[in-house]
Amino acid sequence: MPSLLRLSSLYIVISYFLISTIPFIALFLGKPVEHPFQIITFELFGWLTLWSVMQRPKYFHWALLPVFLAVPIEIYLRLYYGQGISTHHLGIIAETSPKEALEFLGNKVWLLLLIALLILSWWFSIFRLFQQNSVMVWHHWSRRLTIFLIVAGVNVWIYGEAVGISSAPASISANVGSSLDVNSSIAEDASEETTSSASPSASASTAQIVPSSAKLTLIERNYARLPELPYWAKIPYEYETIAQTWPFGLGLHAADFWKEHRYLSKLAEKSRDFQFKATQVRNNDVAQTIIVVIGESSRYDRWSLNGYERETNPLLIHETNLVSFDDVVTAVAATRLSVPIIVSRKPAAQSLKAGFSEKSFLSAFKEAGFKTFWLSNQMSFGEFDTPTSVFAKEADVTQFLNLGGFTNSSNYDQILLEPVHNAIHDPALRKLIVLHTLGNHWNYSHRHPKEYDKWQPSLYGISNPAYTDLKNKQALNNSYDNSILYTDWILSQLIDQLKKTEQMTSMLYVSDHGQTLYDNSCNLAFHGHNTQYEFHIPMFMWFSDHYKSQHPDKIAQLYKHKKAKLSTENVFHSLLDLADIRYPNDKLEWSFLSPTLTPHTRYVDSYGWTNYDDATFKGDCREVMDKKTPLVQEK
Repeated sequence: MPSLLRLSSLYIVISYFLISTIPFIALFLGKPVEHPFQIITFELFGWLTLWSVMQRPKYFHWALLPVFLAVPIEIYLRLYYGQGISTHHLGIIAETSPKEALEFLGNKVWLLLLIALLILSWWFSIFRLFQQNSVMVWHHWSRRLTIFLIVAGVNVWIYGEAVGISSAPASISANVGSSLDVNSSIAEDASEETTSSASPSASASTAQIVPSSAKLTLIERNYARLPELPYWAKIPYEYETIAQTWPFGLGLHAADFWKEHRYLSKLAEKSRDFQFKATQVRNNDVAQTIIVVIGESSRYDRWSLNGYERETNPLLIHETNLVSFDDVVTAVAATRLSVPIIVSRKPAAQSLKAGFSEKSFLSAFKEAGFKTFWLSNQMSFGEFDTPTSVFAKEADVTQFLNLGGFTNSSNYDQILLEPVHNAIHDPALRKLIVLHTLGNHWNYSHRHPKEYDKWQPSLYGISNPAYTDLKNKQALNNSYDNSILYTDWILSQLIDQLKKTEQMTSMLYVSDHGQTLYDNSCNLAFHGHNTQYEFHIPMFMWFSDHYKSQHPDKIAQLYKHKKAKLSTENVFHSLLDLADIRYPNDKLEWSFLSPTLTPHTRYVDSYGWTNYDDATFKGDCREVMDKKTPLVQEK
């Protein structure tokens, strides 16, 4: 019997050990694991805490059932996308219906069911051991000592967080700090959205997410009188590292999901009862499909459609019913702030404020009798994505299809083509289909398949290129152009799908913001640097012959306004005009399809609200500088 208990205990320990080693799968894929010793330490701390507090593992084994079921998902994501389960993935799981899941998995559903049964059998085998024997019950006095040490450590950490920790001596901080500064600067550049915080204006944009600090409470004032902890008592705590641990990181992701879900609900609450009272004044008995493509990180002057010397648009250039606008600007070079301006009537000068009291054009189209779709290859939850999700959830059909990420490998935008095909052939008479693409987001070489790796040398096949190294300037720019070449194919495929229908169809493409790409002597890249390259964006409209025959007046205005000074604030009003949707106090003077189009002040987020049309462009970076004093930004 004792030997049986030992074997049972060994089986349980090995099972929990295998789950804990999931963060180290990357090593078998030839990739490094950041902070491995911290991960191991946090995992040991987590298991000891559970075991010492519960005393019997069988008490927390039930809580590990979701963890066991998440194992195959985690391994799949790490193998194919280079990352583990995130807040975004939990959002997809929580909001995907069984029907949608079956459609997505296809024949793979049987393999998934088989794996799920094996995992459940694994979990149940451990559960049976707990039922049959008193396995791994911690009776020894060391349990109380462990609890004491854990409580002491937690209290030290809480004290340090509340009161503070004194700085290390100069000799120590100089040696450690230099390496940390280098690592942190590299980490900040790892994501474009993080990079955008490099500029003063972008920092102000980010600040609006975090509530302003309240006045010190009585407890806080008392804390201020207490001595700080010595530097050597600092407990190394990094949220990102703990989030990588297994299975405890899953709890953090679940907490993040709950927080983001509540934040989304709070934003949606502002516009819950809002109505446009919109109606379609003509052609409401005609089959009609409108596609809106929201591009990502695409800059105007890298499109051969707009005069670029490289042929990055070999397909779109041959479309006769296509008008590319010459002078369109976005207000903010950050997706989470620019997309709300594109899809709603939110003024550019309010883009730094969280939420908006109105709904998007999706709801206006719904009120006018359109069935609406939001198909996204971006994220659904996260610091940079939730503000967009608020509007996405207004659609009748909402699908987030990206299982990867921005900086990781992810689905190519062609994953949107099949859902678009299904939406076009939906039996609804009138349809609005919004696509949110990954477009030309960094890492550029991850945005296209091998056959579009045209310009060499490129970064294709390099997992973690040194993008801050100017030696890679040419390769980085070539990869960016290759991603636009692929975008050209995606957009051409969408137009071909529309051409094959007998409906009245049209498509509008607009990018959320552009990119700076080490232009000439400029040593800046990505976005968040207040440059013209980031504010000047591509936008075009394509229309079918059927639409042209029904709306010759609108098409005439479209060509007339090709060179007009436009901004993303014009998109909402133009789209409703495109479909002949009217509502009380609508603003046809903001529609590029209307003869009443009137220029408006185009503000951009550059050291305050800068008048783009009364600005100078400084140096090779083309930094946008207001000739006067920029307006103060509201937060």
